Amino acid sequence: MKILVTGAAGFIGAALSGKLLERGDEVIGIDNLNDYYDINLKLARLDKLNDLKGFEFIKVDISDAFELRSIFEDHEFDVVVNLAAQAGVRYSIENPQAYIQSNLVGFANILENCRQNKVNNLVFASSSSVYGANKEYPFNEDHPVNHPVSLYAATKKSNELMAHSYASLYGMSVTGLRFFTVYGPWGRPDMAPFLFTSAVLEGRTIDIFNDGNMFRDFTYIDDIVLGTIDTIDNPAVANSEWVAENPAPSSSYCSYRIYNIGNDKPTKLLDFVGAIEKSTGIIADKNFKPMQPGDVVGTSASIDKLSELNGFKPNTNISDGIEKFVSWYRDFYKI
Repeated sequence: MKILVTGAAGFIGAALSGKLLERGDEVIGIDNLNDYYDINLKLARLDKLNDLKGFEFIKVDISDAFELRSIFEDHEFDVVVNLAAQAGVRYSIENPQAYIQSNLVGFANILENCRQNKVNNLVFASSSSVYGANKEYPFNEDHPVNHPVSLYAATKKSNELMAHSYASLYGMSVTGLRFFTVYGPWGRPDMAPFLFTSAVLEGRTIDIFNDGNMFRDFTYIDDIVLGTIDTIDNPAVANSEWVAENPAPSSSYCSYRIYNIGNDKPTKLLDFVGAIEKSTGIIADKNFKPMQPGDVVGTSASIDKLSELNGFKPNTNISDGIEKFVSWYRDFYKI
């Protein structure tokens, strides 16, 4: 298949592109290479992809309608996987306009180009952040997600609504993926695994928010990639049992589906820090602080729906995953 992967220099985008190329797909990767975090890490991911047969990279921002249209017109894509977005919950408090431009305007451009160029299989990144103020665990795709606590979460919920309208109006097959705290080698520097590991290895203090009373469904990158490929190979279909009087939010009368991709085994924050301490051999200097605006106490994924699709089952526990990440970090940064 010929697949467009947006955000191809990003953490998930690069890992997914690599796996698709390994199995023989042709991948056109696009990314705007912004400086939200160290661009050298993004370029290093691209260097790995450029060594693989069937990969082509184009630098473009999905919010640039003209340039994006040219790419769609030059290629006949079988599948589009939209992972490009302005990431980060906390940064959305400081710079909301970046999220409007990339996550809303950019995603609208993706939808419209898929429609105009008859790409009928679109997979896009949503986020566990959409569950917002919900306190019913584990999070199920049919839980209401109408109370986001960050603009980032609101844009991802908006993406789901926009995607449904295109599936309904134009017959597109659209699948949204709610990723749960992805980590692993080549991970993002703004995420806790990276921040904590770098601080511990450099002897700096780490901030522990909500006095450590938090938990996350940390999901290893390899498991995320396998789950995403499951949805690429199994495009969304209409739910024949969908009932308008009692509508299930995760599916529809049209070809639209929402899936959680998580580890299904939430980890307490202090246990997560303990895994880093074990892997580095260093006890962290901890600074306990109150909850941050826009954050949530916990995330926990129900993955039953994705498991039913193609037997999805995460294979990496937190201890093994953190050990692999720390090993990569030491090697990449020569520590």
